Amino acid sequence: MFDIQEELKKIPDNPGVYLMKNKFGEIIYVGKAKNLKRRVKQYFQSRNHTGKINAMVSNISEFEYIIVDNEVESLILEANYIKKYKPKYNTLLKDDKQYPYIKLTIQEKYPRIFKVREVKKDGAKYYGPYISSYAVNEIIDIIGNMYKLRKCYHKLDGTKKLNRPCLNYHIGRCTAPCMGNVNEKVYREETNKAISFLQGKEEDLIKDLKEKMISASDNLDFEKAAKYRDQIKALEMIAEKQKIISPNSTLDQDVIGSAIGIDEACIQIFFIRNGKIIGREHYLLTNTDNETREEILSSFISQFYTGTVYIPKEIYIEADIEDMELYEKVLTEKRGNKVCLKVPVKGEKSMLIKMIKKNALEILEKGSQRIKKNMDESMEALESLKELLNLNELPKRIEAYDISNIQGTESVGSMVVFENGIESKSNYRRFKIKTVKGPNDYKSMEEVLERRINRGLQNSEEMKGFNKMPNLILIDGGKGQTNIAEDVIANYGLQIPICGMIKDDKHTTRGLIYQNQEIEFKKTDKVYRLIYRIQEEAHRFAIDYHRNLRDKTLFKSELDNIENIGEKRKINLLKTFGSVEKIKTKSIVELKDAPGMNLKAAESVYNYFHENNTNSKID
Repeated sequence: MFDIQEELKKIPDNPGVYLMKNKFGEIIYVGKAKNLKRRVKQYFQSRNHTGKINAMVSNISEFEYIIVDNEVESLILEANYIKKYKPKYNTLLKDDKQYPYIKLTIQEKYPRIFKVREVKKDGAKYYGPYISSYAVNEIIDIIGNMYKLRKCYHKLDGTKKLNRPCLNYHIGRCTAPCMGNVNEKVYREETNKAISFLQGKEEDLIKDLKEKMISASDNLDFEKAAKYRDQIKALEMIAEKQKIISPNSTLDQDVIGSAIGIDEACIQIFFIRNGKIIGREHYLLTNTDNETREEILSSFISQFYTGTVYIPKEIYIEADIEDMELYEKVLTEKRGNKVCLKVPVKGEKSMLIKMIKKNALEILEKGSQRIKKNMDESMEALESLKELLNLNELPKRIEAYDISNIQGTESVGSMVVFENGIESKSNYRRFKIKTVKGPNDYKSMEEVLERRINRGLQNSEEMKGFNKMPNLILIDGGKGQTNIAEDVIANYGLQIPICGMIKDDKHTTRGLIYQNQEIEFKKTDKVYRLIYRIQEEAHRFAIDYHRNLRDKTLFKSELDNIENIGEKRKINLLKTFGSVEKIKTKSIVELKDAPGMNLKAAESVYNYFHENNTNSKID
């Protein structure tokens, strides 16, 4: 048995991290200390604690500690353990987003441009973070159209050439340096123009494009003029989204403000890059009761910046925090050069923080009201569901499953999780069906559930997210799917109630099937709204996954497999009509008139996309 008083005597005076555990061995608090012995003893010897700390101490049955070499290591280790275990009594950052960046490999002879979510010290240039993946894709497309930088992963040193260029060359989005079609100097000039654009110097580029547009128009080349016009519009649209805040600054900066509630806080960050606000984001922190603003800021900085992929040169905060120099040292080590934490007392940054704090307060107030209302309604719905199904316990964790396929291709399964009636998206899982051929939803559901239960019973760190078994399983389907699920669960010796979610003729949730009996709900019932949300979420998640898999193989499966269509004809069709979707809408006559096509090839394409009209011919 763990004797706390005896174990306190053994703690060393070294810096380190300590882990407090309850009687079940669960980690309920993680902390760091310059001196482990002095810090840990304070919990059990002092009575001047806040209510939260007193509650935590009363639940401590044992503790562990990890000795480190210095305070920097202890801060990093503490942040990592908090993220990993989410202890009950720690202030927790609820949202740990991983933002996209644009990467330009300027260290290569022919630089590439693409989207990444990790910043490395590899000699490349990184731009961001961007709040939206859509914005990143839009910018990369514009650069591809304007400067024709390559997106492939080939290593080009100028000594080797590929056998043929990729599709991007044929549709005018790459100059094919892989084939030696452009010399290094010209390509580097285009790269520098792209760098200017990414650094926010759109004005010169827009001016240059306007001159080209006027010149093309004067030469009656209206198609080229229209192309320049569209590029100008895209550039102006992006420029409008970025507010200039520090015209003379070239430093990357984050400005942070906060709003403190009763037991949660909202942190808002404005991301400033090259003097422009490129985006903002807010984060909620829980378990903040009795925490000071300085302690909350410390928790946020520790958890956010030790996990994010990019750290700016300057971080502005509203108040001095304890161990400010230590935080600067940790962030400097991660960034690779000096990082400064600053507290502005006047000027533009001080005014900006006031504005950010006001926004954070509004988000906190609205969010708290909405979250509380949703949680109250969800708990009422769970109570009704428990009573309706005569369950032994409240279904605090509900897992819902759905199968999606189109004509049996790329069958996939989805598992969505609702905890206390709220989506727990970090626990969602997707399954690509491996053992079932053709459109067999029963067998597919059987495979998905067996894989899920198997992983859960392994109880290993690699299977995190599956370890916690559900209190209720919902299946998108009727008696057949429900019976299959019941057999799987029974075969593992588990007792988990299973319901089928059934729909009406309009494909809208109607009710549940439980123990071979149908239960219908009124659409005004809170339990109906909960089941409807769960069913729609399971279906959406499965469809999204299926669409992603299908899109990855769409080009290959729908053009390369058509009889009489080779590489050249495929490229000509795409250049002529623009996309596979548009090719599907064309008649045999229109297809035949495309460069390189003939009647036989046109019939092959048309018949491939019109299976119900395979005998179509031209008279």
